[in-house]
Amino acid sequence: MAKKRRKPQNRSRNRPTGTATRTEERPPSTTKDVGQEGRSEPDGAERTKPKADPRPKPPASPSHRPATAPLRTRAEKKELARAEREAVRRQIARAQRRRQLVWIGGIAIAVAAGVFFFTNRNDTSPPPSSALPGVLTTKAPWPANADQSAARANALGLPPEAPTPLHEHAHLQIFIHGKEEPVPANIGISDAGAIQSLHTHSDPGVVHIESSESREFTLGEFFGVWGVRFTPSCLGAYCNSDTEHLQVFVNGEEVTDSLQDVQLDDQSVIVVTYGTAAQLPDPIPSTFDFTTVSP
Repeated sequence: MAKKRRKPQNRSRNRPTGTATRTEERPPSTTKDVGQEGRSEPDGAERTKPKADPRPKPPASPSHRPATAPLRTRAEKKELARAEREAVRRQIARAQRRRQLVWIGGIAIAVAAGVFFFTNRNDTSPPPSSALPGVLTTKAPWPANADQSAARANALGLPPEAPTPLHEHAHLQIFIHGKEEPVPANIGISDAGAIQSLHTHSDPGVVHIESSESREFTLGEFFGVWGVRFTPSCLGAYCNSDTEHLQVFVNGEEVTDSLQDVQLDDQSVIVVTYGTAAQLPDPIPSTFDFTTVSP
């Protein structure tokens, strides 16, 4: 008869209560690397790479998301575009105003400079002959016409007569249709004895320049004191035509600029002619003996 096998008894039942269970200590092993979870591998063991986790990663935390621009409504976008256009329009308008101010300032400076120049120049052209009292528009010869010479000199803005600081002389000859016309004595000297800074004495054609102010005087101013019309195209009753012209020569050289602005320089020889080219004096007078002039 077979014997029944006896089951091993559970030793734990026979252990006294409260006694600590002794576990068998594993012998220490040398480690080569420490794994990600703190496990040690024995020497010679082949280290394997951890397998990729096939599970999808959870979405990143909202705190790690990059900042994005706030969403705008269609009305807000239209308002923003309108504001940008308005800013550009204001910038263009400011630039245009600056350019306009620069132009206005430049024009104002140019006008002021022109006014200053024309109101302070010494060789200012005389006013139109028609604005002077007692101007003759008749044919030659012309008289001294001195009765209103003081009023004309005052209208021309001429300084008073005085032998100093300016005392000079110029010689004037006038030819009409080839004939020399006299420059009479006492031009600018009234019957009452008033003498203008531009005048003549008994010396034929000699213009005396005696002024209390040192400045330039012109041929136009002398004809203004004389009271004989003298413009760029007319002398007395004689005006330019197709064949006859008014011309002025200084020291033998023809003047091509404004005839009225010819300066009465000291000891200059001035010739005024009217007529055809064939009626010009030949040669044009260019010299004069000023040693014969009385003071």
